[in-house]
Amino acid sequence: MNTWLDISVAIHPGLVHWPGDPDLEVEWRLRLEKGDECNLSVLRLGSHSGTHMDAPLHFLANAKTLDRMPLEATIGPARVIEIKDRESIKPAELRAQSIRRGERILFKTRNSKAGWQKRGFDENFVYLSKEGAAYLAERRIRTVGIDYLSVGGFKRDSVEPHEILMRAGIWIIEGLNLSKVKGGRYELICLPLKVLGSDGAPARAILKRL
Repeated sequence: MNTWLDISVAIHPGLVHWPGDPDLEVEWRLRLEKGDECNLSVLRLGSHSGTHMDAPLHFLANAKTLDRMPLEATIGPARVIEIKDRESIKPAELRAQSIRRGERILFKTRNSKAGWQKRGFDENFVYLSKEGAAYLAERRIRTVGIDYLSVGGFKRDSVEPHEILMRAGIWIIEGLNLSKVKGGRYELICLPLKVLGSDGAPARAILKRL
């Protein structure tokens, strides 16, 4: 049976986040066990917590906000590509993949196994190099996803990959967990919260093998 696979990271207090971003908190305001009429919680989190999407506005002034994203950007056929490079995603590895215009590409790296299992932020996560981003922009893909908190690196190539992709009209999904997913073709559904004027928002992402 071909079932849907949840490739989202579960939201919970203590979830790893980008340095400087707010901690994720869940506060219970009402509890049945205390005699209240229902259970009710309050969530406090950054717009780029866990599995999320970036809007062009995140890095480009006066750019499109996430609530204006076309739904077809993240609903439809997608391809998971497994990356062997343990530092970054570079053109040399991408050229062998015959990437086509309009594709939705999700990158599975060592992050899916190692990054999410670490209690603290992993400064050495695998990222998309600026050269890799330029290659994807040349191929005119539709959407790119990666299995840690940013397509750009922490120690280098942090901002540039974002700017290159966004200027090319490529939508960005970050914070995926592809540990149980093999490379290949899938049906993708990824929908961010519709927050008016947002620079980014948490999302739920699922895959089904084609």
